[in-house]
Amino acid sequence: MRGVIVSAIAGALLLGGCAKKAEEIQAAYISPLQYRNLTCDQLQIEMERVSARVNEVAQVQDAEHKKDVVATTVGLVVFWPALFFLAGSDKAQELSRLKGEYEALQKAAISKNCLFMHPETNTTQHSDETLHSGL
Repeated sequence: MRGVIVSAIAGALLLGGCAKKAEEIQAAYISPLQYRNLTCDQLQIEMERVSARVNEVAQVQDAEHKKDVVATTVGLVVFWPALFFLAGSDKAQELSRLKGEYEALQKAAISKNCLFMHPETNTTQHSDETLHSGL
């Protein structure tokens, strides 16, 4: 009977107690309308800032996930009551919000036809001298 209880507790902790991998966290919905008054340059700067923060938080989240997996394994093998104390700095909510912000910024930039969102249309323009130099 004791083994069944331990297994049930361990299973519940494994399913709900561990931090998710950063790639498994979905973006929260953020409306792109809040960025409608920004210029393309401002959107690009904000996207770079949010992208850098996403990378930072994702690294913390992935480290927390690895730590939880190790702690869970050790807890199951060595001392299962320690599993009750699995608590860390799960950054899932912040990462979800940041991913949503980035998607909203992308949508805003696309709706404004910002060139940095369409690299294939950002061709180098030649002066008349360059165009006629071979004639």
